[in-house]
Amino acid sequence: MSIALSEDQKALAESVAAFTAHHATSASTRAEFDDLAAGRLPGCWRALVEQNLLGLHLPGEFGGDGAGLVELAIVLEETTFGLLPGPLLPTVLASLVIRDHGSAGLRQRLLPGFAAGATGACATEARGLTAIRSGDGWDVSGTTVPVLGALSAQTYVLGAQRGDDTGRTIWFVVAEPQRSELALTALRSIDLTRDIGQIALSGLHVPADVVLDVDAEGVRSAATALFSAESAGAARWCQATGLAYAKVREQFGRPIAAFQAIKHKCASLYVRSELIAAAAWDAAVAHEQDADQFALAAASAAVVCLPGAVDIGLETVTLFGGIGYTWEHDTHLYWRRAMSLQNLLGPRGGWEARLGQLARKIERHHDVHLDDEPAGLRSRVADQLAEAAGLPAGERRAYLFDHGLVAPHYPRPYGIEASPVAQVVISQEFERAGIAQPSTVIGEWALPTILAHGTEEQRETFIRATLRGDITWCQLFSEPGAGSDLASLRTRATPVEGGWRLHGQKVWTSQAKQADWGICLARTDADAPKHKGLSYFLVDMRSPGLDVRPLREANGGYLFNEVFFNDVFVPDARLVGQPGDGWRLARTTLGNERVNIAVGTGRRRDLPADYLAMLATDPPPGALSQVGVLTADVNAFAALGQRSLLRQISGLQPGAEASVLKVAAAWNLTNLRGAIMGWHGAAAAALDGEGGDASLRYLSVPPSLIGGGTMEIQLNVIGELVLGMPRT
Repeated sequence: MSIALSEDQKALAESVAAFTAHHATSASTRAEFDDLAAGRLPGCWRALVEQNLLGLHLPGEFGGDGAGLVELAIVLEETTFGLLPGPLLPTVLASLVIRDHGSAGLRQRLLPGFAAGATGACATEARGLTAIRSGDGWDVSGTTVPVLGALSAQTYVLGAQRGDDTGRTIWFVVAEPQRSELALTALRSIDLTRDIGQIALSGLHVPADVVLDVDAEGVRSAATALFSAESAGAARWCQATGLAYAKVREQFGRPIAAFQAIKHKCASLYVRSELIAAAAWDAAVAHEQDADQFALAAASAAVVCLPGAVDIGLETVTLFGGIGYTWEHDTHLYWRRAMSLQNLLGPRGGWEARLGQLARKIERHHDVHLDDEPAGLRSRVADQLAEAAGLPAGERRAYLFDHGLVAPHYPRPYGIEASPVAQVVISQEFERAGIAQPSTVIGEWALPTILAHGTEEQRETFIRATLRGDITWCQLFSEPGAGSDLASLRTRATPVEGGWRLHGQKVWTSQAKQADWGICLARTDADAPKHKGLSYFLVDMRSPGLDVRPLREANGGYLFNEVFFNDVFVPDARLVGQPGDGWRLARTTLGNERVNIAVGTGRRRDLPADYLAMLATDPPPGALSQVGVLTADVNAFAALGQRSLLRQISGLQPGAEASVLKVAAAWNLTNLRGAIMGWHGAAAAALDGEGGDASLRYLSVPPSLIGGGTMEIQLNVIGELVLGMPRT
């Protein structure tokens, strides 16, 4: 997936992709390497101007289109995917900073030139230059660190350390006629498609009217948002190109994509590229929010996108093997661009520590814009929840059901047929009221099947009671010899007068000891093909012959159970659908499905900074940087969930987020729980106090990695069903 989300954004992405494919072939770009290194503009520059891609984000009064940062990020992602040469990135970064932080006079003087094709460059740090107060301005001397586009630029945004021991910086613009006072030194750029250089100043006087109202962090946040968009484009090209190669490259008479190691590698690269795109999108979206949210989202993007694209570049080179490491192959050109982006904004550890500091003070939140909110819904739900809040806990669930708020997406009389937008409104009001939105847990799987395929008697018996909280469910699917491969189920159901007799064993059944009913798949036709011989039963967990045996787990708990069926009778009235329908029914969801709000709005659980704050002692060395890395992962995960939510609200087809989120959630949980345990040191060796709790939480990770299919199964699903790789 690209950064583009809405239909208009996708149209923009397609247009830019077509433009880049036409104007930047591999051969034409390679032919310009020497000219580009010397600061000469590529042959496509005039076409860029004619398409107004340089002015996309500039106000209409200055010749631009007035677009936001998301649209600019889409342009940079797509031009990087096509490896468009030249100083597009440094130019739009310079004009963006001037647009957002320049005086009215400075904007009026410079922005029309940018829209007309003037080039720019923007330093990403102030190190190397010193500013001394002089009259109403500053005198600046020194030599900058390497600046992207320094040789080709006509206008510069530079930063300098103030020489008054305050530790503060000033940021200023150098344009004609002062440009002639700069001494430029060409450097050999690791990115062969654009120039880089250092800029020396010797007592350059900077008048007050070219000083920008921004600090170093503001400039770096803007740079990070744009650099991350380019990183997303480089990562996506590497991932897609490596995948295409794996599908056609043969070894031992088979495509290497059929080998599980390659399949898992490609699937993992896909997950990482999706998270990079989500983090880059989130940084661009946050630009429209307040400065704190932008700083947090930009720092998260720096930690996820910049090194992530570099890593994917290296992984793609090795996926291709020797051919990927040759000069003639384009992979190293994308890898080089990703390396350039990371290094210009580095060092990596600095971003991790900064994000760790920000995460201790700020939490990422998203503003969900609802254009077609149902009239009167919000106030009505708010009033109902206010009344519910005053009820005893034992009466609240029934009240919420009576008003259709337990499963609002269900049809009446069980819900209120809430659209995706209405579901978001209701979720927001639950959050404002401080009431947890009810869940039926395994009932989330059972009830849609009963609604869609059950009899009227089954619906009346189970749906109302479950939503009111009178019935709880467990899932009787997995068996000792059939985990993710449900087609191998052996529990059999034999027809008898009035019903069926079930024999067999289920395992890893959560809460089987407490559940009232279970949804059970059993084999009713031993001669039918594997999937077609299964049927779907509703089993009373108090039935004679049903033996539930708790399984003690590594953490000492008893979440899972074995369930033995010894001639258990299930009446015909508890068969859902027809015999043989089990596989199809097990995969049923309602057409008006619950939207995935949990990761899209509200406070996310397990925020790394919260656990750091709980430590009774000072954090160990490196903990703050770990919090930064973990927070970046959490925020990228939330951004991906937010994108999925927005697609559903807009009525668009969901992407591959669900599969990606499962893998990312497993990665995040494992990393977080392991880090928390490590912070406690020796205290985590004893199962007492906070240290012991941290160890127990780490011991409790496996169920999340195994339930619903192990990591290996999830990667197979992504490889085969999402990426179209052949079965192993």
